[in-house]
Amino acid sequence: MSRSKRSPLLLAGLLATAGVGHFLTPRQFDAIVPRALPGRARNWTYASGAVELALAAGVALPRTRRVAAQAAAAFFVGVLPANIQMAVDWRHRPEPLRTAALARLPLQVPLVLWARGIAKGEEAQA
Repeated sequence: MSRSKRSPLLLAGLLATAGVGHFLTPRQFDAIVPRALPGRARNWTYASGAVELALAAGVALPRTRRVAAQAAAAFFVGVLPANIQMAVDWRHRPEPLRTAALARLPLQVPLVLWARGIAKGEEAQA
């Protein structure tokens, strides 16, 4: 299988791994839920984990891949506030943790572009 044909499956794997993480270790995700959101952080943690699992399934299946990849791109934009919250909250932590929190911010860009490329079918043509 070529690299380009594996790309959607790799994105699906990333989404599935993150989604499962929300259920296995919810406390770490609860901590980065923006406080401006209504309700309990745990509800947002579980909801975002469920969305990631659904997106993973959609991206993995060729029939739903385009729409799911578009939704994944939007999701990656939508979770940016959580990454910003993490960077703000971790600004006084030790340097390696602070650096990791800040590094998550620009990582959203390649994730969005990756998902958009899969949605456009660019990944299957390479």
